[in-house]
Amino acid sequence: MARVRLSVAERREELLRAAVEQIEARGTTAVRIADVAAALGVSNALVLYHFSTKEQLVAAAFAHAAESDLGKLRRILGRRSTAVRRLRAAIRWYAPRGQAKGWRLWIEAWAAGLRDPELRRVAASLDQEWRRAVTTVIEEGVAAGEFPCPDPAGAAWRLTAYLDGLAVQTTVYTGGLSRAAMLRWADAALDRELGLPPSDD
Repeated sequence: MARVRLSVAERREELLRAAVEQIEARGTTAVRIADVAAALGVSNALVLYHFSTKEQLVAAAFAHAAESDLGKLRRILGRRSTAVRRLRAAIRWYAPRGQAKGWRLWIEAWAAGLRDPELRRVAASLDQEWRRAVTTVIEEGVAAGEFPCPDPAGAAWRLTAYLDGLAVQTTVYTGGLSRAAMLRWADAALDRELGLPPSDD
């Protein structure tokens, strides 16, 4: 059966999805152009036509997956609710669950980014977008009189760094910190950063 002819944009999307799947299965270091091509039944040359190097493909695949996650975060933070409720909802969405595929991809990107400047640049840019989104909601909460946080940008930095560390621990090591404990600690950190009294729950 002949393959359906795809537009350039559709083909690129297909390649990025396949690359994400292969990175999840093999890891950033081990994945090859040939693995992505074989998964789709296309030639290596076709993959290289769209992404001239493995490094470009990996960086684009990571950005593709992370942008999807950022879209979900923006929808959560954009709800019509108090800033505190939106931030707590974001923490619950952010915390790893199940196989934590999104988190495994981020951890792969951070590790590979130590030696891959393009991947490091993409990951840093997406990290900044996440922090900006959190900063904006904290600023909205301060403006609405919900809490007195004097340094929204600093609070966003500290909170996201703390969440990243907890997420890495719960994703990489099994049988350690539970998701429930992580959420309790994250809520307590949020309360401290916003200048709120400790939560009752």
